[in-house]
Amino acid sequence: MNVEFDVQKIRQDFPTLAVPIYDKPLSYLDNAASTLRPNQVIDRVANYYRYEASNVHRGAHFLSSQGTSFYETARQTVRDFIGARSLGEVIFTRGTTESINLVAQERKKKNLNEGDEIILSEMEHHSNIVPWQLIAEERRAKIQVIPVTDVGELDLDAYQKLLNSKTKIVAVSFCSNALGTINPVKRIVDLAHACGALVLLDAAQAVTQTPIDVQTIDCDFLAFSGHKIFAPYGIGVLYGKETLLEQMPPYQSGGSMIGSVSFEKTTFANLPQKFEAGTPSVSGAIGLRSAIEYFLNIGVAKAGAYKHQLLETATRKMQEIEGLRIIGTAKA
Repeated sequence: MNVEFDVQKIRQDFPTLAVPIYDKPLSYLDNAASTLRPNQVIDRVANYYRYEASNVHRGAHFLSSQGTSFYETARQTVRDFIGARSLGEVIFTRGTTESINLVAQERKKKNLNEGDEIILSEMEHHSNIVPWQLIAEERRAKIQVIPVTDVGELDLDAYQKLLNSKTKIVAVSFCSNALGTINPVKRIVDLAHACGALVLLDAAQAVTQTPIDVQTIDCDFLAFSGHKIFAPYGIGVLYGKETLLEQMPPYQSGGSMIGSVSFEKTTFANLPQKFEAGTPSVSGAIGLRSAIEYFLNIGVAKAGAYKHQLLETATRKMQEIEGLRIIGTAKA
């Protein structure tokens, strides 16, 4: 390895890696499922629970005001991280799965009718398949599937042929959790928009693999989970274009999404609280902010270069094994 990246120093940030497994140092290779947490995130969340814990958006006392500030500062960090235009476009959820379900349920209400089509791809995680299957069955819509080539890339020619006036939404992975392929999402979005369809990107894997700028990509929705980027479980993000989110009715009701309540009429809060019913995961949001700051601080470009060298080394060694076939050799 010739990349200047101090792996041993990084390992010291993760207490789990100090735990011996079968009398050997732990090598953790399951980051596609969930990342470990560095001390910086663990300590920040623990500090919140020890000294700062309080509900947000509904108290006049010091701790509540401070907690609200921490929570909304985390939203600002996410906005900057993904390049969203406004804070109202950043919705905190429990994770990618809830974010996708939110969009699926709202699209069902807005523009999915019998005979309409939803485009997915063969490389989707089931969290980006099942919600659409349920909606399609209920609305008598049809799911179309983009095939994957032998090298693990989406067949864009086949995708273009699937697009038509009945296509209402395209929901695809930004980066495959199984193949590691980073899809040409800008091209996918442009083609969908040309026929009037909306696009949701599952960015659960992409957040640690490639820079994300939702305005440049021009996607309509994007979802990711905190636990894929060193943050606590139970916190995630849904990005949505403000114009679309404004048109969508609340997903759940109660708690922070309320403007005013009477037995005659209830009004709802403005974005983003409109979609954040109940007591939010304040510690999760605070941890997510800390995790993003940690990720950016370790040097994303250097980390990426190091991972690429690891992949090249592992691929070369595996190719020496007679009879072994590597599935997924996309360029990106």
